[in-house]
Amino acid sequence: MYNGTPQRPVLAIFWMLMTGLFFILVTALVKYMGPRLPAAEAAFLRYAMGLIFLIPVLGPLREANLSRRQWTLFSLRGFFHALGVILWFYAMTRIPIAEVTAMNYLAPIYVTILAALFLGEKLALRRIIAVLMGLLGAVVILRPGFREVSSGHLAMLFAAVVFAGSYILAKVLADEVKPSVVVAMLSVFVTLGLAPFAIPVWITPTPEELAILLAVAFCATAGHYTMTLAYAAAPLTVTQPVTFLQLVWATLLGVVAFAEPVDIWVVVGGTVILSSVTFITWREAMLNRQITPTSTATKL
Repeated sequence: MYNGTPQRPVLAIFWMLMTGLFFILVTALVKYMGPRLPAAEAAFLRYAMGLIFLIPVLGPLREANLSRRQWTLFSLRGFFHALGVILWFYAMTRIPIAEVTAMNYLAPIYVTILAALFLGEKLALRRIIAVLMGLLGAVVILRPGFREVSSGHLAMLFAAVVFAGSYILAKVLADEVKPSVVVAMLSVFVTLGLAPFAIPVWITPTPEELAILLAVAFCATAGHYTMTLAYAAAPLTVTQPVTFLQLVWATLLGVVAFAEPVDIWVVVGGTVILSSVTFITWREAMLNRQITPTSTATKL
């Protein structure tokens, strides 16, 4: 979030481009790995290996005097996010990369709805129209009745919902504890939350699969770090439109690396969703607040 420091829009755009690159690498690596490992196990291994990146924040974690209520909210957020990650891993190996990327933009739309229901946020007419446009974009992508809506598509629809729930809880907790603690506790509780789902379906991973998941953990962590740098350099109204390039890169990656055909309806629907998210973000910036996250904020 922009904090009033001098704006550096060019630097912010650079860091947001790097963020998109890292997150697209996450997508490509998971797609390349394929569906041999169950989604829950792959997600668990990614987060378990990612715990090594928490070493720099062990100090703030030890110093955080969390209440029972905060522990409960952290654990609930971990459950929501763990479920979302499982669904994302499942969808990633079953539907084209561009469709996963486009449908991931839905999470901020759901956040707006949940914020109105649970945080008392008011939905003005323009925000309601933006939300409806975002949902229309999802319909354009799925085109029910005109093509098969697969289990991968349904997984991404539900993933966006639970990721939105995770962000709402993060918003509540971020007002009470340090951001580094919020991020670190997410990694800890998601790892714990994924374990019960991973153990019953466990398949011994190959060294190559472990290497890929370690690379996924690194790229996801690096992406969140560069995203933070982008937010520090300029307001969300500068960085938000840059996230559209992720859809462009995802489409090109699908064509070049995985021989996935270009679906113009996915591009159109993703553009409609991102446009509505950008409008909501701009409105919140004008009102000097931030409830809706950027689309990339819900990633792994």
